[in-house]
Amino acid sequence: QVQLAESGGGSVQPGGSLRLSCVAPGYTARTYCMGWFRQAPGEEREGVAIIDSHGKTDYADSVKGRFAIASGNAKNTASLQMYDLKPEDSAMYYCAIEAPLKDCSSDRLASHGYWGQGTQVTVSS
Repeated sequence: QVQLAESGGGSVQPGGSLRLSCVAPGYTARTYCMGWFRQAPGEEREGVAIIDSHGKTDYADSVKGRFAIASGNAKNTASLQMYDLKPEDSAMYYCAIEAPLKDCSSDRLASHGYWGQGTQVTVSS
């Protein structure tokens, strides 16, 4: 069983920044699709950003230009740098990882990936 651990959440004012980190030390496949999702109370889970082992990224329209996903120097780590945070960004943020059959996609990652426990992000004044 692959265990993931997220960190870096917290409370910030609108316009602030946060950096989330995710590690998946038990993941041993050569390739990966890794990403961040978020879920606010009463809302459906939303894919935020994904990155594959070739460095290809994709973002939800709601965060394009404000969030940046990156692979870490250590294997199977990823970060999500979040700028210009808005109240609507408040949610529990989850990291997921899986070995992609073909292309990395949020839909497949959401249904087939291993998940962390999440880290809370709250944006309010």
